[in-house]
Amino acid sequence: MPRPRVLLAVLVPLLALLGLTTPAQAAWPAPVPVVSKISTTDPVIFITIDDGWAHDPAAARILLDRNIPASLFLVSDAASNGPQYFRTLLDHGPSRIENHTVSHPSMTTLDAEGQRAQICGARQRALSTFGFEPRLFRPPYGDYNEQTRVAAGACGAKALVTWTHDQTTWGTWQPPMPQLQSGDIILLHFTDGLAADLTRVLAAADAAGLKPARLRDYIAD
Repeated sequence: MPRPRVLLAVLVPLLALLGLTTPAQAAWPAPVPVVSKISTTDPVIFITIDDGWAHDPAAARILLDRNIPASLFLVSDAASNGPQYFRTLLDHGPSRIENHTVSHPSMTTLDAEGQRAQICGARQRALSTFGFEPRLFRPPYGDYNEQTRVAAGACGAKALVTWTHDQTTWGTWQPPMPQLQSGDIILLHFTDGLAADLTRVLAAADAAGLKPARLRDYIAD
């Protein structure tokens, strides 16, 4: 059954056109919060992995063997090229699908309708492909504005998530590893080097006495 706030997101603009809403009603929904780090004393970090173009089997083995509850911020167009890879991670491990748009545009280049189409469209495709509803939204490139936050809420997200540390290796450039702290959100990408990036981050987390936790469990609904 559709979530009530998603139904309201459809009905409010229609009622506004008919003059049946007050200005306060027409302004609904409120923008979702922006989260780049979790405030917690729990000894945890959060592994988030973006896009979905590459399907590294070694990375999948690490996620499954170590039972890592990664947040998979998938681009719908990327995930559609290899859904079984992600299906395996969902069926045999604690990872969950999150929202990273349909086709990875910079959200600030789109109007409100375009942003909503990207976010709501990705939500629907995740539901139809994997049977899981994304609960968090990450804007491509970390670019967002107030319209993005409103559209994310209208499309079922409870927060717009950026990151604390980007630890993705691109080509020959490898980011320096920071001193990881409780609540850090780590950004990785589905690249051919994901297994190596995961190994580095998990080793740093082990050294700091931290363990991966599921991000959505630490963000209020």
